[in-house]
Amino acid sequence: MSASTSDQPPTGRDTGSEGGTGRAAGSARPPRSARRQFAATILSLEAFVVLFATLAAYGLRLAPAGTVWLLGGSLALSMLLVAGMLRWPAGYWAGSVLQLPLLVLGLAVREMLLVGGIFVVLWVVALRLGGRIDAERAERAAAAPLG
Repeated sequence: MSASTSDQPPTGRDTGSEGGTGRAAGSARPPRSARRQFAATILSLEAFVVLFATLAAYGLRLAPAGTVWLLGGSLALSMLLVAGMLRWPAGYWAGSVLQLPLLVLGLAVREMLLVGGIFVVLWVVALRLGGRIDAERAERAAAAPLG
């Protein structure tokens, strides 16, 4: 074997000059939005909480099983789908709207009122703090010398 070949199987991607990152030197991608990461995390966690609240509502027989699973499952799925929509401004609006059913769920499962309230506060904090972090990153990037 020559020195230019490798015993490793091909990975199917160009390693470029960045040592395996798949990008050419100097084409660094901007950092991910902190606001988007925080909001997606909150929505994903809320989806799991809704799933567990659905299990509790089913176990307590608060409504017919089909109704419980339809409402709980659709709310949890909606939260996961909206977490993927956060690359557009409408995703943040949809996420904010989904906070309301989370609070309303507290009418059926009383403990969810507290949990839903905590998640609503976390949602607001995620949007505000994430936006502030993104603004500071943009200021720092604008002030940094190029090259």
